[in-house]
Amino acid sequence: MSSGTDLNSEASGWNTAPTDPDGGPHPEKGHVMPTKQNHSLRLGRIAAMLPVSDIERSLQLYRDVFGFEKTFENGDPVGFMILRKDDAELHLTLQKGYKAPAFNVAHMLVSDATETYRRCQDHGLRIIKRLQDKDYGLRAFVFADPDGNRIDVGEIL
Repeated sequence: MSSGTDLNSEASGWNTAPTDPDGGPHPEKGHVMPTKQNHSLRLGRIAAMLPVSDIERSLQLYRDVFGFEKTFENGDPVGFMILRKDDAELHLTLQKGYKAPAFNVAHMLVSDATETYRRCQDHGLRIIKRLQDKDYGLRAFVFADPDGNRIDVGEIL
């Protein structure tokens, strides 16, 4: 990375994985598919890109329900926007006539899934899957935004 940031340092905010003596992921710590080819690669952020038919409506929704704030916009009229809240980042792209797929397009971890579920209901969002405690350790639900983008929301139990 050109910024010189060490993604392996505690200062970077990244949690580094425990390693075995040869530097690979520790086999007893639940890491999936360790390989020699990828153990030295560090990644920066990755953000969900949501196509939306009305970017201002989407900004208002994600601000009112989740507390996202706009940090960047581009175009005249605006056709792209970046929203941030805590460690979460969401990119909105204006796509007139967009038709959402019938599968989840993003996953969002939250500190309180029950409160998030209530907020989604209070704002009239369509609930695709109701709030449930899953056997894989999440309290989770799925909602659809006004454009039909399905977002899976989870809280680690």
